[in-house]
Amino acid sequence: MPEIRVLIVDDDPLVRSALSHFVSRGDEVEVIGEAENGLEAIDFLEHDRPDVVMMDVQMPEMNGIEATAAIIQRWPDIRILAVTTLDGSETVLPMLSAGASGYLLKDSSAESILDGVREVYSGASSLSPRIASLLVKHVRETEPEAGAAEALEMLTDRESEVLERLAQGMSNAEIAQSLIVSEGTVKAHLGRIMAKWHVRDRVQILVTAAHAGLVDFR
Repeated sequence: MPEIRVLIVDDDPLVRSALSHFVSRGDEVEVIGEAENGLEAIDFLEHDRPDVVMMDVQMPEMNGIEATAAIIQRWPDIRILAVTTLDGSETVLPMLSAGASGYLLKDSSAESILDGVREVYSGASSLSPRIASLLVKHVRETEPEAGAAEALEMLTDRESEVLERLAQGMSNAEIAQSLIVSEGTVKAHLGRIMAKWHVRDRVQILVTAAHAGLVDFR
């Protein structure tokens, strides 16, 4: 029986059809609805609750950034996976800052898009390789906001080491190898960082760290 309920939001009906076909290959995935823009998505959510919303960025009426922020504020348990053609910092970073747990490009393989849905549903994050590189670059170059660091609960030395490696673009497995610990231990440290900073995935850890100026690898 399907356990991952998905809403697809895109203003192009052909794209919606293709994405529905891609993710429906997963036996555990069910597409429960489609919407043409952010306003339609929010209207849908008033009556039904998907686990994952696949969200385009550039749409009429209400774009994906605005819709993501509104959805996360009202329904924080819903996961947002951006699926779009746009890969510039002017769209990627605001979308992730709004609360998206993943950001994939529409030229990703069907398998990658399905994996992305599974990953954000499980509480992980999913980023196309060049989107991940862009986010790490942003973390390295962002000027900190005044007072942002002081507002965050302090990390332990080990948690800070995990954060540093996360900002270098390392996967959990690579962080574990670097610190000579198990991957489960790395996940536990990341979980504690999320709890301290009240964020919910690796992406939001990096966005928060960038705003607070807690990483610097220039």
